[in-house]
Amino acid sequence: MYELLEPICLVTYFADECNEELAALGHRTYWDGYFASRAAPLGRVRAQVVHAAFYNFADGEAARHIPSAWKTIPPEASVAARERGSAASLRRILGGELAGSPGLVRAADLTTKAATGAPTEGRVMYAGMRTLEVPGEPVARLWHSATMLREHRGDGHIAALVGAGIGGTEAHVLSALEQGIHPPESFGRIHHLPKDRLAAVMGGLRERGLVDADGHFTDAGRATKQRIESLTDELATPPYDALSSAELGELITELEPITATLVATGSQ
Repeated sequence: MYELLEPICLVTYFADECNEELAALGHRTYWDGYFASRAAPLGRVRAQVVHAAFYNFADGEAARHIPSAWKTIPPEASVAARERGSAASLRRILGGELAGSPGLVRAADLTTKAATGAPTEGRVMYAGMRTLEVPGEPVARLWHSATMLREHRGDGHIAALVGAGIGGTEAHVLSALEQGIHPPESFGRIHHLPKDRLAAVMGGLRERGLVDADGHFTDAGRATKQRIESLTDELATPPYDALSSAELGELITELEPITATLVATGSQ
């Protein structure tokens, strides 16, 4: 389900329409819009709360955008702009026939049934999304519900990381190594961090036996990463308990052509 739904969510970050909608509101940079629109379902919380909920940004990064991004732009406006832009991207990429198909409507209905059927306890970002009204228009509803499921999975992933004692920047290092990126400090999500900060992170992972002297996975590090991913998958299953086995099979069938079209364009 992650592989089927993730390309739907990625239009928010990869396609132009969402960024254009957020810029039109007055957000000065991509990251202003990102932090403001993603955090907005939580309300006007402080930067420390956004930092904790997002988990994998370096110290101070959230504070560069929150709460200043909301001083002249209400959170509700950022949420609406993100939805408009993301739905517009999906309609453009999918084309009129697929975007208006009965299969997409059914996929939106079943995704929404799953996305609104899971417990919210311990799921901060997911709970925030659940407070928003689900759109009526099918393409927007599919994006919204897929994004709810993405935040639900993300909350579970953070729980798995916390349980394994892996911090946010450390998680990026392990992800980079899993993708075959070496040195992991060159990974795009962390390469801009101060060298002494990255050195401290790598040093800590070496001391715990998760990476070796050359910055590669040890067997223990690879096993730790696998346990985190397996637990993340396990924790992501509750929403799908709302669907019968027949409904889940139908959802997979209806999502496949949608996802394939998005993957072919890189969700752009």
